[in-house]
Amino acid sequence: MDTAALKDSWALVAKSGDEVPLHFYSHLFLSHPELRTLFPTSMSAQRDKLVGALGRIVSNVDQVDEVLPFIEQLGRDHRRFSVIAEHYSAVGASLLATLQHFLGPAWTVQLAEDWAGAYGLIAKVMVQAAEEAADRTPAWWEAEVVSVERRTLDVSVVQLLPRQPLVYRPGQSVAMEIPQRPRLWRYFSPANAPREDGSVELHVQLIDGGQVSSAVVRSLMPGQVVRLGAPVGQALTRAAEDQRDLQMIAGGTGLAPLRAVLEQIDREWEATRVAPNVHLFHGARMPWSLYERNLLGQLTARPWFDYSEVISDDPSYPGLRGAVGSVAAKHASADGRLVMVCGSAGMVRHTVAQLTAAGVPAERIRREEFAGDTTPVSRPIEPPLDSTGGRMSGQQLVQGGDR
Repeated sequence: MDTAALKDSWALVAKSGDEVPLHFYSHLFLSHPELRTLFPTSMSAQRDKLVGALGRIVSNVDQVDEVLPFIEQLGRDHRRFSVIAEHYSAVGASLLATLQHFLGPAWTVQLAEDWAGAYGLIAKVMVQAAEEAADRTPAWWEAEVVSVERRTLDVSVVQLLPRQPLVYRPGQSVAMEIPQRPRLWRYFSPANAPREDGSVELHVQLIDGGQVSSAVVRSLMPGQVVRLGAPVGQALTRAAEDQRDLQMIAGGTGLAPLRAVLEQIDREWEATRVAPNVHLFHGARMPWSLYERNLLGQLTARPWFDYSEVISDDPSYPGLRGAVGSVAAKHASADGRLVMVCGSAGMVRHTVAQLTAAGVPAERIRREEFAGDTTPVSRPIEPPLDSTGGRMSGQQLVQGGDR
């Protein structure tokens, strides 16, 4: 298999921009109209989520061992869309037809064989992972909405009660589908450590133009039933009783998974009176967006916890001001603390860049990002884009973004 030819051919196809997904979806829905129901009613936000991600993954098949857990997770995640093995063949056929269309004379017999072989390998991994998961867990968990509290202008706190036990670790994320937006799944992080009653708390920030976040904040009602996907992500989790000191940096509702970890640590401290030292920096644009300041302020009574609020857009604010990543980097500890970062994609990139510039080793920085706008996975350090706060808005591979 000529992996260099795969990469070169995909780079050539990608130059056609939006025409590529348009051709792909036209071919897919014309040849297999029954698959249209697996996708959102509105495809306006779909763009190249599926074909773009497939092209990048398949053309880099020589690195499959490095991303094997990610590909397996994609297969498990797609169960919640009722995706079955036969659907992979339909998608693969449309991908090959799209490549043939845009490559023209460059689409040789050998290249076609290589693309078919590479796609078959990736699809097999995803299908096998899905089949193995089906023996252990449901495709999704139904959960009743217990309450929706509008905490600030743009943040709601949602309490859910799954109808089946949902086992997750503090710091993980789950995808959610709400009745107001069928087939639009978005990732949110439980803001609590697992409770005896099984209930889950989510913090949802309204995003301009966000189809899901706006519906959650404005119209999700108690008594309604949502669907939750399997918990994913490892970077923001910690082993029970791990005594490594932590610096936490959160933008907006990126606080949620870190708050769950704080609750985990506090339970351990209550039981043993031993806990790692933790300093949390929580950033927001305006003071009234610090939606958990009362709870976090109370937690400072614990000997192991310090808390700093950072405001970026209010020049009259008397406390710490600026981008939370920049402020936290100035206070970066030299004592070897593990750093957890969570927020919007831009906030995370900016914060990581600031931390590394301040001398924090990359191996001490942990964060979740969404590869291909999908499952949370660890990503290489990237240059900063912006310093705004906010919650990461992950999307499933076959779904559009909540932007």
